[in-house]
Amino acid sequence: MVKVVIFFKRRQGMSVEDFQHHWRTVHADIIVKLPGIRRYVQSRVLASAYRKGEPLCDGVAESYFDDTQAMKTLAMTQEYAAVLADEANFIDGPSMRSIICDEYVIKDAPVPENAIKSIDFINRKAGMSVDDFQRHWREVHGPLCVSARAMRRYLQNHTRRAVYDSGKAPAYDGVAMSWFDDLEALRIAAATPEFEVLRNDLDNFVAKNRSSFVLTQEQVILS
Repeated sequence: MVKVVIFFKRRQGMSVEDFQHHWRTVHADIIVKLPGIRRYVQSRVLASAYRKGEPLCDGVAESYFDDTQAMKTLAMTQEYAAVLADEANFIDGPSMRSIICDEYVIKDAPVPENAIKSIDFINRKAGMSVDDFQRHWREVHGPLCVSARAMRRYLQNHTRRAVYDSGKAPAYDGVAMSWFDDLEALRIAAATPEFEVLRNDLDNFVAKNRSSFVLTQEQVILS
């Protein structure tokens, strides 16, 4: 299974509310018709994120396919052409970024219906190889997240090694996704010794000045 994480801003002049409505209704209906798509998830950025300005993105989409060949075949279909045509109705095209990933489910406990989902876009620290970054993230940082009781679910999305081998520079080296019961649970967790350990470990493999995050709530459109 291959996963594509796509994140983007709304079209200039469009309200956040209109953007979210179009994305969750009109666009979602188009996406689910794509041949070969196995799973599709939308995560909308919380309204509170706009109080201090514009967040990194307005939405994050996750699309799953059997393999990269399924994605290549998809690109030649009428259904995919319909997706591209509709994107212009609500997305700021230049803002759109995508990352082809391998997903690793590190922790998979049940989460409440309106859980908070933190999405962290991360880059490895300067001088660190891709292999060392991915190994530390999964083998060292991953178990630390398992021990964090307030973190209900935790996924690591590693940018595919083939992306680097092709000579391309990905937008980010990976995307971490963490679920919490609610904002208060996240706030309390941030002050615990468990999360202090997590923050300290980030210095070992993450370039914090080239990484970012958004707080969201997700909706599974196709499962």
